Amino acid sequence: MSDKGCIKCGSQDARTKEVAMTGTGLSKMFDIQHNQFVVVYCANCGYSEFYNKQSSAGSNILDLFFG
Repeated sequence: MSDKGCIKCGSQDARTKEVAMTGTGLSKMFDIQHNQFVVVYCANCGYSEFYNKQSSAGSNILDLFFG
């Protein structure tokens, strides 16, 4: 098994999706989804990691997933 790849199964097949989530308090009450994340997930086993979209805008997210 390679030292790079999914930490659960070793697969090199990773994909990304953007998701938005509600916070707490009034944003939850009014369903305001201002928390934006990029999800990197393994297409083989489904293992997922969430990255803050604002914090990770300048970096290659797949590199973070593969280590």
